[in-house]
Amino acid sequence: MASVEFKNVSKSFNAFKAVSDVSLDIGDGEFVCLLGPSGCGKTTSLRMMAGLETPTSGQILIGGKEVTHLHPKDRNIAMVFQDYALYPHMNLADNMAYPLKVRGEPVQKRHARAREVADVLKIGHLMDRLPSQISGGQQQRTSLARALVYPAQVYLFDEPLSNLDAKLRLEARGFLNHLQRDMGMTAVYVTHDQAEAMALATRIAVMDQGKIVQYASPIEIYRRPATTFVANFVGNPPMNLVEVECEQGEGQLLLKGEGLTMQGLPMTDAIGKALATSGKKLTLGVRPEHLAIAAAGASNTVTAPLFANENMGPESLVTLDRGENARITARIFTDDHLNVDKVVTLSFLAEHVHLFDGTGKRIPVAGE
Repeated sequence: MASVEFKNVSKSFNAFKAVSDVSLDIGDGEFVCLLGPSGCGKTTSLRMMAGLETPTSGQILIGGKEVTHLHPKDRNIAMVFQDYALYPHMNLADNMAYPLKVRGEPVQKRHARAREVADVLKIGHLMDRLPSQISGGQQQRTSLARALVYPAQVYLFDEPLSNLDAKLRLEARGFLNHLQRDMGMTAVYVTHDQAEAMALATRIAVMDQGKIVQYASPIEIYRRPATTFVANFVGNPPMNLVEVECEQGEGQLLLKGEGLTMQGLPMTDAIGKALATSGKKLTLGVRPEHLAIAAAGASNTVTAPLFANENMGPESLVTLDRGENARITARIFTDDHLNVDKVVTLSFLAEHVHLFDGTGKRIPVAGE
């Protein structure tokens, strides 16, 4: 296995800049997810790692060796495509063994290796079938097996689970997690599904408009999103973001918004600087699981009419409508029945809130 490094890599298609000055380091044996919405540059970045696209500027290194202009066959990488890209006229054994065939391996050796990988992926009994004769999940495993038959330095995955149904995606996700830990492979995985990224990655690079806006562990990104974009993109339901007016008093902040009041957040130099540039307005963020039905006398609260109450089995998603599509969602673990149109008060603790400045950047709180 090997490390991967981007040094100020950019890629333009005529006037459109798909990737803009991206620097990224991926350690040997890491599983890194490139996460973001359609058009953010994640697939273009992966294709540049594979050698299918050439950077407009910058350098790409694999295992410390520059590969920016190397042909894909000379990079010692393996790639799993979104549409599996299986040869329809070949049986599974020949599909899996094809990377060894083009490298001149004898037929007996390449078929033995294909059988070995297929048994690990639990599709060894399907070797004589054509791709059209197996399920989508089995096609996905065949595509994965083809990537694994030849030991590569880096394994690249381009949304390989997007064509599977929900149950198969969960099974395949767990299998990939186990396989990466078992093999210690260096893997780069492109997805727009934040649940996949959170479940699989050792680190996540969140991308937006061709740039990496945060690169950290899944738990760091979830607990301390760098921007409102990350806060809104990572999490299901996403973080609630509310514009608030700030007042200072005795070393603490008093925050007020539509139907919202909060006190008890310590004043810091970072918050003071943000207030100096944005007036008295900041954005408050709180995760749905950190909201609860307010008890009598609760101090930090938000009150609004109930918009929806979705029973999810072990929990309910309670959404309040603050007007003009400004809604707040809470994850409530209670059997209490709430009627739509009823006015509901939710409470939250000061230690669970986030503040973002006028540019959308997170402001460090006391103790960070």
